[in-house]
Amino acid sequence: MAQRDLANGVASADLEEGRIVAGTLDGQDVVLVRHRGRVCALSGICTHLKAPLADGIVADGTLRCPFHHARFDLRTGEAVGAPAFEPLERFTVVEAEGLVRIDGPADRYEPVPATRSDIGRVVIIGGGAAGHACAEMLARHGAGDAVTVIEAEGDAPYDRTFCSKQYLSGKAERGEAALPPVADTVTWRGDATVARIDRQAKAVILNNDERVPYDRLVLATGAAAVSPDFYGADRADVHVVRSLGDADRLIAALASAERAVVIGSSYIGLEVAASLIARGLQVALVSDDELPLEKTAGPEVGAMIRDLHESKGVTFHVAARVARWDGHVAHLDDGSRVEGDLLVAGVGAEPRIALAEAAGLTLADKAAGGGVAVDATLRTSDPSIHAIGDIASVPDPRLGHSIRVEHWVVAQRMGQWLARHLLGQGNPEYREVPFFWSGHYDLSLRYVGHVASPDDRTIDGKPAERDFAVRFAEQGREQAILTAGRDVEALKAEHRWEG
Repeated sequence: MAQRDLANGVASADLEEGRIVAGTLDGQDVVLVRHRGRVCALSGICTHLKAPLADGIVADGTLRCPFHHARFDLRTGEAVGAPAFEPLERFTVVEAEGLVRIDGPADRYEPVPATRSDIGRVVIIGGGAAGHACAEMLARHGAGDAVTVIEAEGDAPYDRTFCSKQYLSGKAERGEAALPPVADTVTWRGDATVARIDRQAKAVILNNDERVPYDRLVLATGAAAVSPDFYGADRADVHVVRSLGDADRLIAALASAERAVVIGSSYIGLEVAASLIARGLQVALVSDDELPLEKTAGPEVGAMIRDLHESKGVTFHVAARVARWDGHVAHLDDGSRVEGDLLVAGVGAEPRIALAEAAGLTLADKAAGGGVAVDATLRTSDPSIHAIGDIASVPDPRLGHSIRVEHWVVAQRMGQWLARHLLGQGNPEYREVPFFWSGHYDLSLRYVGHVASPDDRTIDGKPAERDFAVRFAEQGREQAILTAGRDVEALKAEHRWEG
C-alpha cells in the first residue's frame, strides 16, 4: 500500500468510510480511517509484534492486525483484542476545505473505570495467557484491587509462543517474551501453589495452609506438555518445550550439541525443528504420521510443509516412533537408528484439571477433548467458579457443540471476555472465533475457526507455492480456513463468523 507524506494533508474525498489510508508523519507510520463520518488517525504499527496495520482491515469500529489479528478501537487506539495490550498512539485531525490534516499528537486514551462494583473478590489461579489477560482487563477498567492472581511458575507473565519460536530460534532475547505487567492494584502471588479448593467455604487453600477467600474463582491452570513414553525418556538430555524454563534448559544444552532429534510433526514439533535449524543444528524429525500436519491441514499443505522443512535441512523419519534413547542414538520401532546429541519431544499437551477434578467440578468427555465443562458464560458447574484457557471446554455456537482449544490468542481473548462479563460489559455470551498462527522460516500460516477433521476441504490457490486458502467444512458447513499469503482473507473470515 502506497505511503503518503501526511504533513501535506490528504484530500477528504480519498477517505471513504472504512478505507485505510496509509502514510508517514515525521518518519512515523500513521493510518487514517474515516469511521462514522469522523476521520481517525492512529500510529500504523501494531504494538504486539510491529505488523503494518495498513495491511489489515476495518471491522465493527476496530482496526485489525493482518499478522496476529490484534484489534484496536478506531476512536481511542485502545487495544481491545489480544494479542496486543498496549494502545496505539493517536493524533488530532483537522478537516477543512476538502483537506484532512494531522494537527499533532492527541492525549493518550484512558479507559473509563467500570461502573459495576459488585464483582467481589476475584481469585485467578494461573498467570499464563488466560489468567494474565483476565487480570489485565479487570485492572484496566479499575477493578484491579479486587483481583488476586496465584501463579506457581515463578516467572513474570510472558508470551509462551516465544518459547518455540523467537526465543528458541535466537531471534529474540529472553526479556522480549515479557507480557505487559498488570497494574500494581492487582495482588500477584508468584510464590504460591494451590493445594485444593474449598467450594463450601469459597476459599483457595495454598500448600502452606493459607486460605485465600473468593467470591469469584477463575481457573486458568493451562496445559502441561505430554511426557514422551519410551526407554530413556527420563534422561536429562530429553526436553519438552512448553514453558520459558523449558526453553532456557534447551538453549543451554544446545551450546554443546550439533545434532537434535525432534519427536512430533505437529505445529510445536515443526516450530522447534525450524528454530533449531536457525541455531545451526542438524535436525532429524521422527513422526508416526506419514506427513506433517496432515491430520489438521490435509495432505496438500502437509506435503508443502515437509518440502519446506527438508529444503532447510530437516530429515524426516515418518511412520515410526522412538522405542529407546541412549543419549546418542534414537532407536526407532521400525529398526532404524537416528543419531543425535539431544532429543526434543513435541507430542502434545494435556489440560491441568487436577484442581477442578478434586473440587468435584463437571469435566468434559475425554473423547470430545476433555477439560472442564463450562457454559456460554465460561461458568463451570459451580456458579461461583469460571474456567478459561486451555482447560475450558466451551460451547461453540457455530459448530453446535463444545470444543477445547489450546491456542494462545484463544486463551487471551477468553480471559478478556470473562473480565468484561464480570464487569457487566460486552456480549452476554462468549462467541469468539478460534484463531492461531504458526511460523516456519519465512512462511506464516493463519488458521481461523475449528474443525475436528480436514477431510471436507476446498483449496483455493497452490499450497506448493505457499499462496493458498484451504476452507474446511463440518457437516456440510464451512467452519474453518487456513491461509498462507492471504492475511486479509483470514481476517475477513474471522469477522464474518463472529456473528
